Amino acid sequence: MEDTPSQSDNYHSSSSSANSPTTSRPPGGSSFYYERKPGPTMLRRPISFEDSPEWGDETEIDVNNDELAAGSIRMGTTTVSVSPSLSKVNSVSVSVASPGNGNGMVHPESSRRIAGASIVWRDLTVNIREKRRYSERVVKNSNGYAMPGTLTVIMGPARSGKSTLLRAIAGKLPRSARLYGEVFINGTKSQIPYGSYGYVDREDVLVDSLTVREMLYYAALLQLPGFFSEKKSAVEEAIHAMSLGDYADKLIGGHCYMTGLPHGERRRVSIARELVMRPHALFIDEPLYHLDSVSALLLMVTLKKIASTGCTIIFTMYQSSTEVFGLFDRICLLSNGNTLFFGETLACLQHFSNSGFPCPIMQSPSDHFLRAINTDFDRIIAMCKTLQDDHGDFSSVNMDTAVAIRTLEATYKSSADLASVESMIGRLIEKEGPRLKSKGRAGIATRIAVLTWRSILVMSRKWNYFWMRLVLYFLLTLSIGTIFTNLGHSLSSVTVRISAIFSFVSFMMLLSVSGLPAHIDELKVHIHEEANQHTGALVFILANLFSSIPFLFLISISSSLVFYFLVGLRDEFSLLMYFILNIFMCLLANEALMMVVAYMWLDTFKCNMTLIFLNVIMMLVTGYFRIRNALPQYLWKYPLSYVTFHTYCVQGLLENEYVGTSFAVGEIRSIPGVMAVRGSYDISASENHKWFHLLILLVMAIGYRILLLTLLCFNVRRCAIKCDLCWFKKNTTV
Repeated sequence: MEDTPSQSDNYHSSSSSANSPTTSRPPGGSSFYYERKPGPTMLRRPISFEDSPEWGDETEIDVNNDELAAGSIRMGTTTVSVSPSLSKVNSVSVSVASPGNGNGMVHPESSRRIAGASIVWRDLTVNIREKRRYSERVVKNSNGYAMPGTLTVIMGPARSGKSTLLRAIAGKLPRSARLYGEVFINGTKSQIPYGSYGYVDREDVLVDSLTVREMLYYAALLQLPGFFSEKKSAVEEAIHAMSLGDYADKLIGGHCYMTGLPHGERRRVSIARELVMRPHALFIDEPLYHLDSVSALLLMVTLKKIASTGCTIIFTMYQSSTEVFGLFDRICLLSNGNTLFFGETLACLQHFSNSGFPCPIMQSPSDHFLRAINTDFDRIIAMCKTLQDDHGDFSSVNMDTAVAIRTLEATYKSSADLASVESMIGRLIEKEGPRLKSKGRAGIATRIAVLTWRSILVMSRKWNYFWMRLVLYFLLTLSIGTIFTNLGHSLSSVTVRISAIFSFVSFMMLLSVSGLPAHIDELKVHIHEEANQHTGALVFILANLFSSIPFLFLISISSSLVFYFLVGLRDEFSLLMYFILNIFMCLLANEALMMVVAYMWLDTFKCNMTLIFLNVIMMLVTGYFRIRNALPQYLWKYPLSYVTFHTYCVQGLLENEYVGTSFAVGEIRSIPGVMAVRGSYDISASENHKWFHLLILLVMAIGYRILLLTLLCFNVRRCAIKCDLCWFKKNTTV
């Protein structure tokens, strides 16, 4: 190519000259790379399904760790081989102590092998639909493969299509995406069945009120069929595999003065949650997201250890250090949806060198790759040109990225690397391997019981869901009760008692907003679990209902007792029981409405504003400020006053208090309590009408749950993609 030399001249290190991977360096250089040495280390070579067709789901192997010393990374006494070296001269063996096993002992399951899966994608193209039309192709004719026992990284700058390609391979694209091309699993054109793979999102969606072991145990109960002992064994394996032993009994989000888990350990927990299924393939979106260099290296070493058991691991990454880069087996380099290279990491360095962009000494290969193909650097070039005369030579960043991208793409299309990839793809899909079978899952009843118990445990530990609400309700009822105390039972007390009951019901419902953050967190966890097929909408609705009942009932009893006796309502046990049951039904309906609003927004501020506005409107049309029959017919009376649960709650409580009573007017005459109330509030004279109001409250509570179930059934994936659509809008082609 004619312009290749000029590009090489324009791009060089200001401290040293460029060199290719084959260029030798004198010993003792300050930069070091990993090197795979010949010998026993080859026991850890990538394994295809053709090599071991006799493998079952789990096969024990014996590995002599004493023989695996050279060119390897050691976790406790577990040895993990690394990728081919980036330099033929220096080789360093890095020893990293396992944070989860201080005594150096290896968990008995750590050498368990599983049959991985060979994954091939051919001519993969993805379009994303935006505003009723499909955008330009986000991923364009991508080809590649991943083998068992290897780490395959999809690397590129922001908006390059990394996450989209990963989701396309895993079969987790949103409905707004259109997929072209083929994905082969063990030579068969199919998607990976449930239980055979794990997918880890970029953001960690965890239950902060659980310990690490509890989080993984409940995940195993939801995902795995079989006996509890088997699930406990899977949890312990995942904890040891991700080196979480020191954090197993710590709360994920912390408590009181205890800090929560660091980002690195939270990332490990997210991965461990998928490992309890013992997957054949693992897909991870940005495993090093928010991690420092030490945490990143430890996590990648752990993933290398997991890959050495036979698991196929594919993940995305923006950039990495030299040490982390040395752990990769294959790299898929993307820019603007185009594949600039796919193959071994060493071959990628050689590819850049052949294209006229050799990696400078003392520079990380991933930094060099992104520097060459990230168009954002063009703005830096423009800034550097203005500073070059006054501040020295800035030629190290003086390169046109558009030209570099075109050169790299053209070189790759005409290279032997592409031919080798196409040849390997042909061989992998020519012969079908063993089909991956879908693993069973826990039954519906089991999942409902597990989610119910988990929700009860979380609610009991979340101060803002139950304990803070309990304190607020107690203070509210104490305040209202002391303000309206010693009212007596005269005719003049009727209006004041109506005000007390209305204030109690209205502010009880309004204070329920304090439990909103807990509902939002619970919905986010459900959306994540449903997206990974761990649970379902009906299971979640029933579990949430069953778990909230005891807490709401305790709140109803404690608040009602304080208010009832301070205000001095009628001293009859049956009337007290109705009062408590009425408040409980109203709280149950209000809780269901909160869940609907929380699902619609999934944002604390927006949900708070919406619920406060709805509660104020409900208070206005309840019939206290103006009798309901006197409200304007349209909108305010029909339908608002009839869909407001405040109306039925207050009306039922007033009928419970005043139906069957009378007040003396003078020495001879008396009027019924109903007539005394009707001057301020419209109630029925029937003794059984209060039960009708209770039934309406129950119907409302069930109706809001059915509405939430409908939204979840039709929109849960779309809602999960809403979180992803932020991802698409921020990264358009991520």
